[in-house]
Amino acid sequence: MNEFNNKPARGRLGLILLVLLLATACTVEQDTVVIKLAHVLDTSHPVHKGMAHMAERLEELSGGQMRMDIYASGQLGGERELIELLQIGTLGMTKVSASPLENFVPAVQVFGIPYVFRDEDHLWKILNGDIGKELLDGPKPFKLKGMGYYDAGWRSFYTTKVPIHQPSDLKGLKVRVQESRTAIEMVRALGGSATPISWGELYTSLQQGVVDGAENNPPSLFISRQYEVAKYYSLDEHTAVPDVLLISLRVWESLTPQQQVWLQTAVDDSVIYQRKIWKEFSDQAIKTMQEAGLEIIHPDKALFREAVAPFHRTYDGTPTGDLLKQIESIE
Repeated sequence: MNEFNNKPARGRLGLILLVLLLATACTVEQDTVVIKLAHVLDTSHPVHKGMAHMAERLEELSGGQMRMDIYASGQLGGERELIELLQIGTLGMTKVSASPLENFVPAVQVFGIPYVFRDEDHLWKILNGDIGKELLDGPKPFKLKGMGYYDAGWRSFYTTKVPIHQPSDLKGLKVRVQESRTAIEMVRALGGSATPISWGELYTSLQQGVVDGAENNPPSLFISRQYEVAKYYSLDEHTAVPDVLLISLRVWESLTPQQQVWLQTAVDDSVIYQRKIWKEFSDQAIKTMQEAGLEIIHPDKALFREAVAPFHRTYDGTPTGDLLKQIESIE
């Protein structure tokens, strides 16, 4: 999950009151519809910049009839809290990693299974195709609507003491993971000891040896400055967990058909823009971290794919297993 700069958790009642004080999820100010969007990322992050572009496009497309106010850096809580605020209609939109959505849409756990996607082209063929659209529709029973995917890159292991060249190097290492069952099982399948820790505590945990490493994408490692305490970054690229733009179903249904078109078009335009700046930012992040002394390792990914093959088979005969087969069959 790209969860850096997530503020310490507040009480849920306090969060709700704070949002209500700021404004309701979708308001009308002098004939302008204003949608409130909150997320946990720093404003320097390429995903935030994608959302800022979305806000600009929405105002342009609507001729000023619609506006989006963005609350960044976890001002209104963590990703789970933001999802809950969408459900009760006190927040209009948010961006979350696909991982927290596992609690609402079990099929989304497919993104946390290692080596599901062959490469970036395969990933985006899935996200932009029927499977991706079905997954975006999945949260509707929970009063949520998925509107699009942002690129969150590929997650890889970084460690403080032991370089990861092959799966056996993970044995005995405590690896920080998100609070995701799939992420925990993935690390265990590779021989590591999965240790859920909040993102805000991870820098200190790495520094003090509470954990031996973690896994995330290059921009997250860079902006969090965790590369200052990590020595090795092994680009095994085990998972590609996208970010998902969500809107409160109550807010979506309150919009006119024309307003829905403007908003969806702004989302679609921002997806294209965000993918472009993500790649640029990610490449620069790796270069800068390497220059700062982080050792970049390019392991043989075939060794990791082989190691998780038994993990894949645990899904045989399940809906997730059927979905894995569908994804695998798409060329």
